[in-house]
Amino acid sequence: MQQQPPAKEGPRVNEDIDAAQVRVIDADGEMVGVLSVAEAVEMAYEVGLDLVEIAPNSDPPVCKILDFGKFKYEAQKKANEARKKQKVIEVKEIKMRPGIDEHDYQVKMRSVKKFLDHGDKVKMTIRFRGREMAHQDLGLKVLQRVQDDVEEMAKVEQFPKTEGRLMTMVIAPR
Repeated sequence: MQQQPPAKEGPRVNEDIDAAQVRVIDADGEMVGVLSVAEAVEMAYEVGLDLVEIAPNSDPPVCKILDFGKFKYEAQKKANEARKKQKVIEVKEIKMRPGIDEHDYQVKMRSVKKFLDHGDKVKMTIRFRGREMAHQDLGLKVLQRVQDDVEEMAKVEQFPKTEGRLMTMVIAPR
């Protein structure tokens, strides 16, 4: 049983192109026309470059004469640049109690607004202790107040829900 060679990543080059006819664009970007693969590869070798399949799904496939090493390098550079621009969204958590004092609330809200400005999601957690479990409406009022205070800069992604002794809500920047 013959084992297949591993599939190559990226576009097909030179003799790997399996179409009978290809539409060729030369190194200067000029349209040459439809040629056989052998003729096109020969033409590329004459100028010391490679024949690279640019649009394999068109009929006939479009190939361009260029330096394959440089082509791969440019593609890698573009991918790295795109990766650098991606923003990883973190979920920051702010913990409160149902009977939170006004000043403490304002300090927590400053942190919430700072996190939202940085593009992070914020998970608001109200922790109930002891008899506070009987007054979950107080915790709900605190979360409702948070929702009203950040309404213009954030939207509620997960509405308040209770899990054991915790009530949580997730807000995300607009």
